[in-house]
Amino acid sequence: MITYFKDELQERPWGFWKVEEVGEDFIKKLVVVRPDSCLSLQSHKHREENWTIIKGEAEVTLNTQTHILKTNDTIIIPRQAIHRIKNIGTTELHFYEIQTGDLLDENDIIRYDDIYGRTTNVK
Repeated sequence: MITYFKDELQERPWGFWKVEEVGEDFIKKLVVVRPDSCLSLQSHKHREENWTIIKGEAEVTLNTQTHILKTNDTIIIPRQAIHRIKNIGTTELHFYEIQTGDLLDENDIIRYDDIYGRTTNVK
């Protein structure tokens, strides 16, 4: 099930995301993260994600490992993996996030840590 629509735009404390494409079984988002900002440490029950950096430099936490990614680098975030991305550069970080899974919904987020004080949503 997909609950996003094309061109949907959501502001977040760390930046924003915009849905660029909606397919039968996938969503493609452009995600923009401000310098010194990061997404929450989170996991998803129903989806996996493929991230491709298109501009900037990122520190990605994936379970117990940390990866430094630059332009054109890609990482797979498996379903239920605990993960986070942080902009470690001095300019905006831009990356594509392609979601696949049996439920593609913004509420499919379990937050473990969030510097902005957002609470956990579990579906």
